[in-house]
Amino acid sequence: MIKRINKNVAKSIEVEGSTVEDAIKKASEILGVSRDEIAVKVVCEEKKGLFGMEGEKPAKIKVTINKEKKENIP
Repeated sequence: MIKRINKNVAKSIEVEGSTVEDAIKKASEILGVSRDEIAVKVVCEEKKGLFGMEGEKPAKIKVTINKEKKENIP
């Protein structure tokens, strides 16, 4: 059985970083596109631990390549 891949489906990934901006930079590097070519949804902002100790959590984002830009990528 052969499955056809729908090329109109946007590629999206979830990325964590020490800050939201750090996660965005990582995502654009992973996808190989510029910041202008992605849509970002913040899943969870970073949380600092009490006095810099326990409880620190990284920022988590979901990034999707914009369809309009994706079509123009060679």
